[in-house]
Formats: sequence, structure tokens, C-alpha cells
Amino acid sequence: MTIVNTFQLRKAIAQEEFDYLLLAGALSQYIAVRQKINELLKAGVILRVKKGLYVFGPEYSQAPVVKEVLANLIYGPSCISLEYALAYHGLIPERVETLTSVTPKRDKEFQTPLGQFSYRYLAADKYPHGIEQVWVDRNHPVFMASPEKALCDYVVLNRVSGIIGSKSAREFLESDLRIDRENWKQFSPDALRKLNQCYRNKSIEHILETL
Repeated sequence: MTIVNTFQLRKAIAQEEFDYLLLAGALSQYIAVRQKINELLKAGVILRVKKGLYVFGPEYSQAPVVKEVLANLIYGPSCISLEYALAYHGLIPERVETLTSVTPKRDKEFQTPLGQFSYRYLAADKYPHGIEQVWVDRNHPVFMASPEKALCDYVVLNRVSGIIGSKSAREFLESDLRIDRENWKQFSPDALRKLNQCYRNKSIEHILETL
């Protein structure tokens, strides 16, 4: 049995996150590529995130795995949003363990060796608006909701109700989401107003008036 040369494998695959096609190409000199992949999985050289998507195991990684990249790849089309995006933008104080995204496809949950990834269905007429490409680092661009989209997605998908004026809007922002008032300036009223032309949500309208 020919043992896979892990040094050569790492030279062939520079990034930590990779798919089946890239892995199969790097192993093309071996007979029975699928068998070699299974051997690498059993040895812990690589970890399967989901079918056809892999990362290097801890002993073979050269940089931290970028979970935000995985979120875009695991289930798509999708965009990181909701609580995770609000935390990423520094709007809510809590560290969010589950990586939350929205998608125009049906709801999905993935429990992986890298953590939990949650996808919430958002209607196709709302989904594409407010998506930004952000660089988590110089090598990893990801699709992320703007602060305004993350807020709108949260309100709509969690069916937030009872916001009927500025007082209840303030309570929602400060008590429910725990967004410090100093951070409200990160929201662009113009961007929020434009988004709500698609979302058409009364709660968002009252939040906009308060901001």
C-alpha cells in the first residue's frame, strides 16, 4: 500500500479549506483516489466538514481555518447574517458560537468538526439585498450581511412584533439585542430605508424612525 506523502499534499493544497476536486487533483498520481481520501480521513490528516468539503487536521494545518469561508461553502447560495453578522460588525457584545446565515433555499443545520452552521430561509426577493463582500483576512473574501441587512433579517426571521413606536424600538435595540446606543451610528438610515422597501416590515419602519 502506497502511503500518501503529506508534505507533497500540503504543497499542492495551500489553503486550509478545499473541496473534493482540488483534493482529487492533488492525489491524481495515486491509484484509487477515493481510497486514499478515506485513508487520509482515518489518519486525521484531513477532516470532512461535509460531503465534498474538507480541511486539514490540527497536526497538518498551517493557519487557522476560516469558518466564515466554510459557512459560504457548506450550503449555498448563502450569506452570513443574523446574530453572527451583528457580532462580526461589533454591534452585539456576545460571542456567537453558531455561525448563522440566510439562504433562499430551505432551512438547514450542519453539525461539523468545526462547529455548528445554521441556515435560515429568506425569501428570494429579500435575500440578495444588503450583501457585502468582506475580507476576513487578505486571502479570504466572504459574503456577509451589512449591519442593516443583519438587523432586518433578524427582525423578519424571528418575527419580532410589538415594536409600535420609538420607546419599544429602543427597548428592542438596547434590551433584546443589547446594542449599545453608541453603536447605533453604525446603522445607515438611508441603507435601512432602502432595504425596507424590499422587506416592507412595520417593526423595521419604527426602528428606522428611532435611529
